[in-house]
Amino acid sequence: LVNSKTSFACLFQTGHTTGPSLNNDKIYKFDYSAEVYVDSVKASLQKSAGYRFSSGVDVNLLWRNPENDDDQLVKITIRDVQVETVNERPADKNIFKGKSTEKIIGKKYLEALQRPIVVELARGKVKNFYSYQNEPVFTQNIKRGLASLFQLQLHSGSASEVDVSGKCDTAYNVRQDQVTKIKALDSCEREKHGFTSHNPILDVSSKSTSATTYVLEDSFIKSAKAEENYVFILNARRKTGAKIVSKQRLELKSVQAGPGLIAGKQVAGVIKTLDSSYVAVSLVAEPVKSECKKCPSLSEHWKSIREHMYPEKLSNPEAVRSFLSFIKNTRKATKEEILQILRSEKKEVLPQLMDAVTSAQTPASLEAVLDFLDFKDASTSILQERFLYACGFASHPSEMLLKSLTDKFKGDIANEEIRETVVIIMGALIRKLCERDGCKLPAVLEAKRLILNRLEKAKKDDNVKMYLLALKNALLPEAIPLLLKYAESEGPISNLAATALQRYNPSFLTKEVKETMNRIYHQTRRVHEKTVRTTAAAIILNSNPSYMEVKNILLSIGELPLEMSKYMLAMIQDILQFEMPSSKIVRQVLKDMRAHNYDRFSKAGSSSAYSGYIIRGPDVTSTYSLDILYSGSGILRRSNLNIHIFDRKSELHASQVVIEAQGLESIIAATPDEGEENLDSFAGMSAILFDVQIRPVTFFQGYGDLMSKMLSATGDSMNVVKGLILLTDYLQEIQLQSGPSASVEFLGGLAIDISGGMEFSLWYRESKTNVKNRVATFLSGNIEVDSFFVKSGVETTLEIEASLDFISTVQFSQYPFLVCMQMDRVGSPLRHYVTKYESLPSGRRYTARAGKAVLLAGNEYPLHQDNSNMCNQVFSAKSESSSNWF
Repeated sequence: LVNSKTSFACLFQTGHTTGPSLNNDKIYKFDYSAEVYVDSVKASLQKSAGYRFSSGVDVNLLWRNPENDDDQLVKITIRDVQVETVNERPADKNIFKGKSTEKIIGKKYLEALQRPIVVELARGKVKNFYSYQNEPVFTQNIKRGLASLFQLQLHSGSASEVDVSGKCDTAYNVRQDQVTKIKALDSCEREKHGFTSHNPILDVSSKSTSATTYVLEDSFIKSAKAEENYVFILNARRKTGAKIVSKQRLELKSVQAGPGLIAGKQVAGVIKTLDSSYVAVSLVAEPVKSECKKCPSLSEHWKSIREHMYPEKLSNPEAVRSFLSFIKNTRKATKEEILQILRSEKKEVLPQLMDAVTSAQTPASLEAVLDFLDFKDASTSILQERFLYACGFASHPSEMLLKSLTDKFKGDIANEEIRETVVIIMGALIRKLCERDGCKLPAVLEAKRLILNRLEKAKKDDNVKMYLLALKNALLPEAIPLLLKYAESEGPISNLAATALQRYNPSFLTKEVKETMNRIYHQTRRVHEKTVRTTAAAIILNSNPSYMEVKNILLSIGELPLEMSKYMLAMIQDILQFEMPSSKIVRQVLKDMRAHNYDRFSKAGSSSAYSGYIIRGPDVTSTYSLDILYSGSGILRRSNLNIHIFDRKSELHASQVVIEAQGLESIIAATPDEGEENLDSFAGMSAILFDVQIRPVTFFQGYGDLMSKMLSATGDSMNVVKGLILLTDYLQEIQLQSGPSASVEFLGGLAIDISGGMEFSLWYRESKTNVKNRVATFLSGNIEVDSFFVKSGVETTLEIEASLDFISTVQFSQYPFLVCMQMDRVGSPLRHYVTKYESLPSGRRYTARAGKAVLLAGNEYPLHQDNSNMCNQVFSAKSESSSNWF
């Protein structure tokens, strides 16, 4: 005779792949426990929320296939169930204290849990799982989790296995009497529910691991220890996150005499003999969610948060918290429930309600909004606009949403600005759906055809601009030839097409694009406005320029109008100072003294271009770029403020605010620059927010409107964007291998108010532009394990208020005129809280909360030294003029 360890080793040496085998007429008595821990990422498990489920488990062999010893029917029975807190805690903080298992789980469910299951093991793998048909889902899942522990193979290698988690790639490592099973949780195939945020910077990263270690004795399991870990981290702030740890332990306590085997040749006959009520069910867990018995209805919830939704309160994080909580509730609501609230609400808070309902992004919420809004009624244009912008910022837009907007665009729309906004937002939805491999969807193909075909046939300038703005959002590769055609036209259309091309990734900017941009910049075919030429130069310099392209741009600087020369010089210096991708080739060209000499690099002027850092952190980096172009007479031509956010792999164009003016030389009797002699008087603002181009707004149009604004000595601040925006939208349902399910939800949003204005003063010969950005941000991450009889979770929240102002003051009483640019960030509070909780269906609850608040210091961004010197002159000149009134 040889001992069991020797025979076990021989199995591997001969390549035999049999699985664990039970002895006849024996009952194997195990202790079993399943523990769940939920906490913030770096917290100790000893302080986590969670629970422990423990029981005895009896296992005995019912039948062995007479023709194949590796085919066995095994009966598994759970007994002596206990539920308790996972960590020791004082009695007043222990929700399980004084409650029997029957009270916690419920008598009916406890009985179901202790009904035995039967597992067919073939070569160590669960071939069939038999249970009762009307078994409660949550007790069935606990049994599935236990049954999956008995599945293992006795040779090293990889396999695809079906267990409680789904069909998963699994790797085994066998050493003597120890087996390690590693399950790749990311590979598990099962019906999944959830979604992620559109941009990775706003999203959540997850990591998961699963390992089980078995110790075998006498060809069967002596002990099994399984551990499963899930970690979720907010990409933009990696300190904010949470984890779930799930542990299972199975330990053999004794082997006793048990019932004999059931005779039979086929599994089906044996099962019928045992209990005809048994049916074969999937080993993969079924979704289960306990119902909330005391949750408020949608209407009750709205009433409780309504006071925070008034426009004057939107700068408070509490407004964003209320907005996000209402989105969560709206996602569970019916169309009728949503419509009832929309129809009963007053005008002041309806726009904010529209933001929330649209951001829910469910079929019911979309149908409710479309039923409520009448696009043939111009009086509700504010609500229509808020609906459309919420669509544009959608975190996971559906094909149905794009089709609905396309249908609306084809129909009657009373307000022309709303009609423009519809097609602009259609462009944003096309891009988002294409980026998620939806470019071939019927609704996307239809919307693309509509925009491209109508642009080619458009006769009116306003229609051309509208479709170009849509393409500026859509960024379709097939639209590039059309954009090139319009970029070489004239006026605002040329400028708009060029800025649309500027948004494309440089990889799409072909040789043909660069040739066109060179023609525009160097005016080889026609005279172009400064705004278009400088945009063309920026595109060239940002798309891997050649040596000759850079050299020709540098050689041109001496031949340009003064302010454009100064602007181009500032752009080159910014590329070098900020170490942009093209800085290497620029430095090579600057070694040529024909391109780099005093005459070229000493041009006078006030135009500027400058980039700097807002944040340089371990997780994300945020940069700003501010460039201002003036006409030769000292009037603002364009100011452009951009904010980008980067992480290791992704980029987000967080905001762009462009103020453009033209044809204003008449107010100071100045001569327009070349190519700009016949431009109409105009000033307006265009914005991009979170990668979505917003419909531009006009400050004034035409000479009459200009004069009225100028004589009033002020330009009223005009709102470009105001509302509530959903940014982070992450929801995943997780199946733990011990049986319970977990939900992971991160919601982040902000209340935003971007406004801008222009002021003119003939008396002081001064103009001023002012762009104000006000935001309040709130983020909530909630990870909850729902075991039906107990919920354990952790909620992490983050809130911040911030403001960023940009002011540009120009005094054009002399040349070179004085220009002062100011960019200020006001000090803002940051609050972070972590709340852990456990709760029973009876209402008994344990909560532990910790947090901290810090004040982020304000900052006046320095820009460059020339600007600082000029600001000193501007403010000293103002001081002298006010003191020397007589």
